[in-house]
Amino acid sequence: AGVGTELFRLIRKERLEWRAEVPEVDLGKAKVGAKALLRTSQGIELEGRVRAVSPKVDARTRSVIAYVDLPGASARTSAGTFATGRLQLAASAALTLPDSAVVMRDGFAYVFVVDAGNRAHRTRVTTGRRQGDRFEITSGLPATARVAHQGAGFLNDGDLVRVVTPKDARP
Repeated sequence: AGVGTELFRLIRKERLEWRAEVPEVDLGKAKVGAKALLRTSQGIELEGRVRAVSPKVDARTRSVIAYVDLPGASARTSAGTFATGRLQLAASAALTLPDSAVVMRDGFAYVFVVDAGNRAHRTRVTTGRRQGDRFEITSGLPATARVAHQGAGFLNDGDLVRVVTPKDARP
């Protein structure tokens, strides 16, 4: 948002509204009722829901406005406060692993699956989205597989590993 751009507007009964600019390519995903997560410049986290989506695309920015109601936000922040936010456009279940478990070699992603005899076997996987320190695994790994989470970058196919539980792990 540019300097002086209004981000919040007091509407009625001290309710606040956030006007989110949604790129035209995501127009079909921004639906009434979608969840919105915001963080103010003071670090206050707010949650809201899309109340309406503008039917008109701005010719200059190629975006539409999603109007997000922020119930109870006026008790935690005030109109005109700078905030950044995101709309939850879709949600899906996914198999994820920490980035320490995914090893990139020769341009491919691998994980080390630990068998019943505690031997590590290099397994090629396909990764998808990355969020924070986790990779989505889209194919190549069953959900029940035991995977080396730490030190995977130092393993080779067939290496013997020691499996520890969180209570056995060293600080």
